Amino acid sequence: MKTAAVWFRRDLRLQDHTALSNAMKWTEKNDGRLFLFFQVNPHFLSDSLDKRHQYFFQTLYLFMKECESKNIAFHLLSGETDKVFTTLKDNIPEIEMFFFNEDETGYGKKRDEEVMKLIHDKNRKAYTSQDHFLHGALEVKKQNGEFYKVFTPYYNAWRKLDKSRPLQINLKTLAERAGRFEKLTSDGSRELEETAGDFEKREDIGEAAALKTLKSFTSDKLEDYHKKRDLPAVNGTSKLSRYLKTGAISPRTVYHYISQIEGDQDSGKETFVKELAWRDFYNMVYVQFPNSAVEEADERYHKINWSRNNERLKAWCDGKTGYPIVDAGMRQLNAEGWMHNRLRMITASFLTKDYLLDWRLGEEYFAKKLVDYEPGSNIGGWQGAASVGTDAVPYFRVFNPVTQSKRFDPDGEYIRKYVPELKDVDAQFIHEPWKMNDDQQKRANCRIGEDYPAPTVEHGEQRKKAIEMFKGM
Repeated sequence: MKTAAVWFRRDLRLQDHTALSNAMKWTEKNDGRLFLFFQVNPHFLSDSLDKRHQYFFQTLYLFMKECESKNIAFHLLSGETDKVFTTLKDNIPEIEMFFFNEDETGYGKKRDEEVMKLIHDKNRKAYTSQDHFLHGALEVKKQNGEFYKVFTPYYNAWRKLDKSRPLQINLKTLAERAGRFEKLTSDGSRELEETAGDFEKREDIGEAAALKTLKSFTSDKLEDYHKKRDLPAVNGTSKLSRYLKTGAISPRTVYHYISQIEGDQDSGKETFVKELAWRDFYNMVYVQFPNSAVEEADERYHKINWSRNNERLKAWCDGKTGYPIVDAGMRQLNAEGWMHNRLRMITASFLTKDYLLDWRLGEEYFAKKLVDYEPGSNIGGWQGAASVGTDAVPYFRVFNPVTQSKRFDPDGEYIRKYVPELKDVDAQFIHEPWKMNDDQQKRANCRIGEDYPAPTVEHGEQRKKAIEMFKGM
């Protein structure tokens, strides 16, 4: 029987899945069946995985269980890419078409190009789709065909484009057409089950959780999103980025669900939709500057003389800089694999403008820790904070960590949650605990330099050094 293979990657859902929808249409037209699979490199399955990969494989494991509960045959194939596709050729020679959602950047793009060659070499055909973003990198361009480099004009063009509607998948039909191939069924599944079983259990994974989160955000937070999204002590963000990363929900589903909401939520809605556009923008920038993971998009700063101070890097990573708002953000990242976007900007600015450390060090650290890690967004955000990217903040704009702390965590609620050494510090000192005298430190059960570090650098001095460093380029 003619067979269409659907290769799942970072699109772990059953609804609104472009490749899956296209494959189902093909099997209906050709009276064929489906082979659903995920290919995993066995080197990734270990108990030493970082939080980012732990979260992804937990999502994959839950997705497989969901397929099983709905009687949808799904296969996990373990091995290098060429080995897996050779296995498919040998065991399922009737596969005529491969369907998958393409990657436009980085490792994923290179892998897809190699796979396309493998498929064609084996006399098969492939049909790819852009499914990870509302608009792919090539869809939003200037009238002269050039890429945008600044967000505002990009957004104005992005806003005018039609957004595809979510695709409905008939799960009953899917279960009927998805074939089970016994030779391949258990390959890789046992290793994944053993690996995922060792991770800390969490509820914020999978398609059902993503939809629940979307509905909760829309009903409870959207109206005030533009007011509360920058306050880390307030649960005012959507928390949808992790689901978009794993593909547990599509950006189309999110966009159209938000767009149909009526009432007094226009400001919050507009602000949130703009965040979806930023996601597309940074993906486009990464396509435009494919070396931006290792090289500044602004070529003026290719030879900037960043510091390489390992002690400061460790203090930043561990949340022991002596600046409470910075330390709270880093400790949340280390504990939870997530950090409020305002804190991402504050901590990135501190690493690059206060510590004068190479932005690539911070980008690499975030890449290991963030469960919602998107290469384009993370690289773009770091280059923006470091003033070396497209549409970046001016180099003379240096976040003052104390000012940011007072503005966005005025009562110190967020700081006290993640920096417990400071939980008894009076409100007047929570942002600058080093200003307490000995008696005040004693009453707060916090000795500066012992229980909590003194500031490792003086912000005013470092700000001047940062500006001079950029002026010298």
